[in-house]
Amino acid sequence: MKHILKFFYFSLILLSCNNITERNVQYDVQGVDVSHYQGIINWQEVGKDNINFAYIKATEGEIFQDTNFCYNWMEIKKTNIVRGAYHFFHPKLSALQQAQNYIFAIEKLENGDLPPVLDVEVTDGASKEIIVNRMKSWLEIIELRLHQKPIIYTNLKFYYQYILGNFDEYKIWISRYNETAPQLVSKQWTFWQYGRNGQVKGISRPVDLNVFIGNTEAFDSLRLNTTVLSAL
Repeated sequence: MKHILKFFYFSLILLSCNNITERNVQYDVQGVDVSHYQGIINWQEVGKDNINFAYIKATEGEIFQDTNFCYNWMEIKKTNIVRGAYHFFHPKLSALQQAQNYIFAIEKLENGDLPPVLDVEVTDGASKEIIVNRMKSWLEIIELRLHQKPIIYTNLKFYYQYILGNFDEYKIWISRYNETAPQLVSKQWTFWQYGRNGQVKGISRPVDLNVFIGNTEAFDSLRLNTTVLSAL
């Protein structure tokens, strides 16, 4: 009987993990985030499937660059999908070298690109002080070099433990796999990653699905405007 129950619970877990994430159509601006895990992506097809933006994994830690980043970064530019790039942060590593890794991969942001994103979801055993200080260093270096204030991606647990009260001036991209939108203390999220098993044309593997909180005009205001920068 115990073996039957174990098999039943294991089957339920597998089913829940493999459930297709349905599109949250109540939001005007829809997006995905991708890495080498999604394989070779046909961005022309993605653009036909009501996807307005895509965040692409660029780098991780001090030296790793996603193997598909260059392909994704160039190919998406040939479509109407708005692009952005994110860095997966490791708090025990040098913030300066991690920032340099990201800048080396990106080189520069172009007109219309989305702000850089710092993906923070692991502590690697670092103290809260180290996590906060090194995050601040990375964010400040990137803003100085790329002329856009970065966005912080994280989950609810990490947000309440490390982000709240320390990074109130930054926009938040929150991960919460649920049909109900997350509620944050003291501010509203900007992007919401609501599922990880999305199906999108042009992407052969499951993909994370995201939405933007506002309308298309508010979304466009996030994008890099080189005309404004040149006038400063």
